[in-house]
Amino acid sequence: MSRGLEILSAGPQVTVEDEGRTGYLAFGLARGGAADTLALAEGAALLGQGPGLAALEMAGFGGTFAVTEPLRIALTGAPMRAALDGAPLVWNASHLVLPGQRLSIGAVEAGVYGYLSLGGGIATEPVLGSRSVHLTAGLGRCVAAGDRLPIGPDGGAGVGLRLAAGGHAGGGVVRVLPTAQTSMFSPEDRARFEATVFRREAAGNRQGVRLAGGAPFATSGQRSLLSEIVEPGDIQMTGEGVPYVLLAECQTMGGYPRIASVVPDDLPIVAQAAPGDMLRFRFVTLEEAVADHRARRPGGKLRVATRRLLRDPREMADLLSYQLISGVTDGGGEE
Repeated sequence: MSRGLEILSAGPQVTVEDEGRTGYLAFGLARGGAADTLALAEGAALLGQGPGLAALEMAGFGGTFAVTEPLRIALTGAPMRAALDGAPLVWNASHLVLPGQRLSIGAVEAGVYGYLSLGGGIATEPVLGSRSVHLTAGLGRCVAAGDRLPIGPDGGAGVGLRLAAGGHAGGGVVRVLPTAQTSMFSPEDRARFEATVFRREAAGNRQGVRLAGGAPFATSGQRSLLSEIVEPGDIQMTGEGVPYVLLAECQTMGGYPRIASVVPDDLPIVAQAAPGDMLRFRFVTLEEAVADHRARRPGGKLRVATRRLLRDPREMADLLSYQLISGVTDGGGEE
C-alpha cells in the first residue's frame, strides 16, 4: 500500500493547497493556492522540505486523520486544538504519526486558516500545474470522510522542531502600496484611511474579506471607471465606500477603485484576521517593501527560524525520530 493520509472526518472547508497556479490570469483564473502562504512555508521549514509541496488547508475546523505508514507532520497557521490519540500536540511544530494512531484537529482558537503539512507533500494529480483546489473556478473539491490522499516520498528526517516566532493571527498593522487609482482619493481620505482602525466583518472567504470602520470612502468619477485587472492584496472601495481586501481566489477583473494594495509579505495578516479582529494600514514605498522582502529571503529563499520542541523524554515513545538540534531553515531541505 502506498503512503497515504486517510480522512476519517473533515470540517466544512478542508482543501488541498500549494502555492497556486500562475500564468492563467489572462484566461480569467486567479493564482489561488494557500490563503496564508507564510504558514505553508513555515510547515515546509519544520519538515526540512521545499515550500512548493501541497498541504491541507483547514478553514475554521480540521478533522480526524489516520496514516498508512509512519508520517512526519507539521501544524502551522491559525492555531487549532490538535491531539494524537487524545494527547495534546503543540501547534507550530512538527510531530510523528504512526499507523493505528488517530490525529484529531478541532476548532480554530485564533485566526482562520490552519495547515497540516506532510513529509513528502500531498501527491494528488496536478491540474494546470498545481494541486491547489480552486473552489471559485470549480477546480477540485473539499476533502471528505472516506477520502485517501496519496503522499509523496519523504526525503527528510526528524521531527520535534517548533517555530521560534509566534503566529500572525489576530490582526495588526498591514503595509500597503499605492495603486494607479490611489491619487483619485483626496489627500484627506488617504490620511483617514491610514488613521482608521478597521474591523474585519463576518463576510469573507478565500475570495476576500470586508472591513468596517469610519465614514465611507469615495472618489470623484468612480462610476466612470472601467474594469481592469485586479490581484490578491488589492483593496477595493465598494459602492458603499467600504474596503474589501482581495485574497487568493479573487476575481481577475474589477471596476471598484483601489485605494491601495497590500504588500504580499503582509497579506497573511489579512487572511488570518478573524471576524472582529482589527487591522490598520500603513503606506510604504515600493523601495521599502522590496528591501524588506529581500532581507527576509537571503539568496531568494524565505528563512524561518526554528528551535527544539521540549518534551519529557519519558513520555516519548518515538524519541529516536526527533531531531535534537535547532537552527534556521529555508524550507528547501537544507540547514
